Amino acid sequence: PDSGGDSSAVQDQLRNLRSVQHVQATWNAFAAILSDGSVLTWGKPASGGDSSAVQKQLCNVKQIQATTHAFAAILADGAVVSWGSSSYGGDNSAVKLKLRHVKQVQATGYAFAAILSDGSVVTWGSPAYGGNSTAVQNQLRNVRQIQATDVAFAAILADGLVVTWGQAALGGE
Repeated sequence: PDSGGDSSAVQDQLRNLRSVQHVQATWNAFAAILSDGSVLTWGKPASGGDSSAVQKQLCNVKQIQATTHAFAAILADGAVVSWGSSSYGGDNSAVKLKLRHVKQVQATGYAFAAILSDGSVVTWGSPAYGGNSTAVQNQLRNVRQIQATDVAFAAILADGLVVTWGQAALGGE
């Protein structure tokens, strides 16, 4: 029940609203974007099932991405709100001021990577699994797309080159 399988705590809201636009999941929680841009969460609190600490910020949500134990939501103004386990990207306070004009967020199992409108990238979460892109940051320019494995990111640049980071033995080299 505490892994998201029991939605009884939010069932009335889900039934009455009938306006779920998108659902995203961590390993143990769900987050639903509603038609008014708000977010409804349920499941294990430590895995993002409790968004009460950031609920007031979750307005005009356009996209939600998830690691195994955290969520990140892109708002209409391009800002990002994250919650869940801080070890898995649930706390973006160290990079929050850089998270402006975000176009896309991608996730490994442990970290997030955001592409900004200028083509640069901001990362947070577990450093060993993609949350620290310092070693390749100077190469992350004109990024068009990011994909992820469970432990590494790959960014496609405008010129077609690919830059990777995260667990070296598993694709991040």
